[in-house]
Amino acid sequence: MAWWNRTKKNIEEGQNREIPDGLFLKCSSCGYIIYKRELEENLYTCPSCDWHARVGSTEYIEILLDEGTFDEKDADLRSADPINFVDEQPYPAKLERARKKSGLDEAIRTGLGLVHGHEISIAMMDFSFVGGSMGSVVGEKFTRATDRARERGVPFVAVTASGGARMMESALSLMQMAKTSVALAELAEAGLPYVTILTHPTTGGVTASFGMLGDVQLAEPNALIGFAGPRVIEQTIKKRLPEGFQRSAFVLEHGFVDHIVHRKELKDQLARVLKHLHRPASA
Repeated sequence: MAWWNRTKKNIEEGQNREIPDGLFLKCSSCGYIIYKRELEENLYTCPSCDWHARVGSTEYIEILLDEGTFDEKDADLRSADPINFVDEQPYPAKLERARKKSGLDEAIRTGLGLVHGHEISIAMMDFSFVGGSMGSVVGEKFTRATDRARERGVPFVAVTASGGARMMESALSLMQMAKTSVALAELAEAGLPYVTILTHPTTGGVTASFGMLGDVQLAEPNALIGFAGPRVIEQTIKKRLPEGFQRSAFVLEHGFVDHIVHRKELKDQLARVLKHLHRPASA
């Protein structure tokens, strides 16, 4: 289901177009009509019901990092086709289609940046690229970002958004769970903090590995966080699940996240966490 819908069809040719088409959007949660610019200024959250629309890595760079400080790393890494996978189309064709549609080369972006002046290494997943699925390149870029944090002696922050492991890479995608977990264990041995920001949705192999290994785990409101999805669980156990099952409030109540943070407060909250967990070497 789309989270934000246009309220009107395209304006027909020949009509007076004082207002560009798509200028107003409707919240799919409460039906509130919002001016597109207002939605952007509100960090893609509904001013009526606080529903958080799903956004990508580009938006999280703007939301979390000090302006102009993001230094992207390993942007040239791209997935191969290790098992010559074909379903409705060959895997390379699927990747190329995802690149054109999303404008990204992979489901994760990594680099260095500042949060209120505090340097971090950061990894941001992007659901728009093959559902944020975790393949070999996602695991490799995440591990390099973790290593970079150790080398520079800075905290590591991960923003998660994933449907799980990438089936088109078979067991190689599952190996990334162990690979990223080992990298985080080395980060912990170095005494450096790891903070996760769980966004909608965080599921599958990402939840089963680096998504749930943070020293502090923050989550956006109403994010779906779990391993298998609610529908799969219901079909398996043949029972109805509780209202709000696996949403961030439910997960917080059961002790799997530390704090739910509105997107408007996310940068300030992250800065406070970093201040408490890490003292820069120059301080």
